Amino acid sequence: MSLPILPVSSIALPDTLAPAAVGASSGGAFQDVLNGAIQRVESLQTNASSAVQNFLSGEGGELHTAILASQRADLGFDMFMQVRNKVVGAYQEIMKMQV
Repeated sequence: MSLPILPVSSIALPDTLAPAAVGASSGGAFQDVLNGAIQRVESLQTNASSAVQNFLSGEGGELHTAILASQRADLGFDMFMQVRNKVVGAYQEIMKMQV
């Protein structure tokens, strides 16, 4: 019994990492998804940095908020790197194919 291959957009991702809605007819859909993922990872890093800075400066930031933001940024970056590694691996396998 084989399982159906589902598009990446049908997989439930957290809101912070889900790809932005992209029109199916656009030629640069992969580029748009990649740029959106990079922007989300950068925003998670920025949020974590500001949460840590608020905590350290005593501007009302709480320790658990800073830690959660840092963990979200770390997990988001790790997930992005794993996806990148899989895409690079797939590209290398395609390049090994003989035509």
